[in-house]
Amino acid sequence: MKIKLSIYFLIFIITAFVLISGTSNVNENPTPLPFIIPKGWPVPSRNIFEKNRLTEEGFQLGKKLFYDGRLSKDGEISCGSCHQQFSAFSTYDHDLSHGINNLLTTRNAPALINLAWMNELHWDGGINHLEVQPLSPITAPNEMGEKLENVLNKLRNDSIYPRMFKAAFKDTSISIPKMLKAIAQFTGNLISSNSRYDKFKRGEATFTTYELTGYKIFKANCASCHKEPLFTDNSFRNNGQQLNRFKDYGRQIITSKQEDSLKFKVPTLRNAALTFPYMHDGHLYSLYEVIDHYRSGIDTTQKTLDPLLKKKIEISNTDKMNLILFLNTLIDSSFINNPRFSFKIK
Repeated sequence: MKIKLSIYFLIFIITAFVLISGTSNVNENPTPLPFIIPKGWPVPSRNIFEKNRLTEEGFQLGKKLFYDGRLSKDGEISCGSCHQQFSAFSTYDHDLSHGINNLLTTRNAPALINLAWMNELHWDGGINHLEVQPLSPITAPNEMGEKLENVLNKLRNDSIYPRMFKAAFKDTSISIPKMLKAIAQFTGNLISSNSRYDKFKRGEATFTTYELTGYKIFKANCASCHKEPLFTDNSFRNNGQQLNRFKDYGRQIITSKQEDSLKFKVPTLRNAALTFPYMHDGHLYSLYEVIDHYRSGIDTTQKTLDPLLKKKIEISNTDKMNLILFLNTLIDSSFINNPRFSFKIK
């Protein structure tokens, strides 16, 4: 009789422990993840995380989704396929983005840098919030080419994702809104703010004479559009490029306004030395070519040309070299090598 009571008591203790443990896991809160604005930087004009509470678990889920090829139809193309970390999350050496079945898009993949400070995304500003941005490449037939229902089925049938969604959102259910929130938590934290330029501004590094000269040339000729510290003013401007073979009118496609013809997003110059080729269609392959465009390649007959460029930019070959030396100080090695942002094979 005593033996039976002891066994029953032991079973009761084990069952109670399991129930308590299970309850503890269900009620366990995700780990808060602070969004840190670099010293001296402006506060983003809009809090993109206002309805998307940042957590470590959400960030890690977003990173896994970012690098998962199963978000595409053929299982091969992930967000990270076109946005490679070593190239500051742009596409290295390719003028146009690549999609499923060896298809090509009509634009160059922009670098994913400091997105929390951007209210409009893509070259034409057609996306107005970071959370919904992945919907475009996931469903585009020449990019990832997948249906959202199929994406959900893949995630739900995976052995890891239900646990990760539960850890991030306290619920094992998997939905498109949760998936988008998680990806935004990852991409919204891709902050590049530790280049040698940043260290120079903080008094932690020095510039050479040539770099200082290049900095002066930059401030005199480029800073109006590529405003520090983000090195973009996030505006849309016509910089005098010819209409390309895709008949891409840029911002006008979104607004239907003639005055927006051939206007494209001013890209950040942070890590610019790593994000070639350049322009919305990737037709320029070096910073030398980019500067030469502004010296002699601008089509000044275009009605919507930015007024700042009507006289082109007059700098010497020596100035051009010094300017490039300065632009190289914007390379953020800690950003492109940060293991926190890296794809890991498990």
